Amino acid sequence: MSADHSDNPDNPVPDNPVPDDSRPLAWLPYPADEIDGLPDGLEYAYWDGESDYPTDPARCAFYCLPYMKNKEGVRPLPAMTSLSVVQTLTAGIDHVQSVIADLPPGVRLCNARGVHDASTAELALTLILASLRGIPGFVREQDAGRWSQGFRPALADKSVLIVGYGSIGAAIEDRLVPFECERVLRVARSPRTTERGPVHPIDDLPRLLPDADVVVLVTPLTPATRGLAGADFLARMKDGALLVNVARGPVVDTGALLVELEKGRLRAALDVTDPEPLPAGHPLWHAPGVLITPHVGGPSSAFLPRAKRLLRDQLRRFAAGEPLSHIVTTTG
Repeated sequence: MSADHSDNPDNPVPDNPVPDDSRPLAWLPYPADEIDGLPDGLEYAYWDGESDYPTDPARCAFYCLPYMKNKEGVRPLPAMTSLSVVQTLTAGIDHVQSVIADLPPGVRLCNARGVHDASTAELALTLILASLRGIPGFVREQDAGRWSQGFRPALADKSVLIVGYGSIGAAIEDRLVPFECERVLRVARSPRTTERGPVHPIDDLPRLLPDADVVVLVTPLTPATRGLAGADFLARMKDGALLVNVARGPVVDTGALLVELEKGRLRAALDVTDPEPLPAGHPLWHAPGVLITPHVGGPSSAFLPRAKRLLRDQLRRFAAGEPLSHIVTTTG
């Protein structure tokens, strides 16, 4: 492929691209000199998803997508004809699935399992505690200069159901332990046993939902989980229960949730919504009993050091020809 893309504004490259050599090329969303311990056997190029391409995309063998730039991040993928690895900095991979199938055979797609555990688990606990203890209402009262005391439920003695019990779900349970919950129940696609107790299959949800005071959604977005928290799911939740979504917006049926919120039967704390971003004037903004944060579960000070550790480990493995971590799928 020619390095002259001047007639293609969607794939600009500099006039003087980095000369080719025998080393595999990795495109990273951070300058290589800001990541300690990268292997010497690779060539590195920095691309933040916004500036011009640093080299011809056809030379790229290892591509890490820029974080929180989903649309821009997938743009060079069709031109990456030498690609071996696509690394996301997200646990979910729904934003790249539409283009992965068109990549050459043998490309490994890896997610960022573990990178967001601390950040997302912290936010999940924040949403639970803020919702139960009425923090949004107290903030509004503070803005109005009113001293309004009241009795609010505690997290202590509550039953919490975690739906989508992977590494983030386990991190949430780690942080629930000091709060004296009555019990924590776990649900995942497949049943298994952990040190803390059983993980129930998703088919057990109908019998588990009615006893949960707090239901936390941490599932990936797949055809099976899209609309999982629909009318039947929500109807099975007990009166006054809190739904917390730190997964993906479409895991919840927004229309069905609005019905329950308007009735005052359920409450919700949502870091993700459907649609997203939530447009001004959407009824979810002002629905009773709802707390909304703008998809900030991952971006915190905990993200960058963990993302760089992941990249260092994956690139060392890649350079040495060793098996990569967190492979989600391989194109074929």
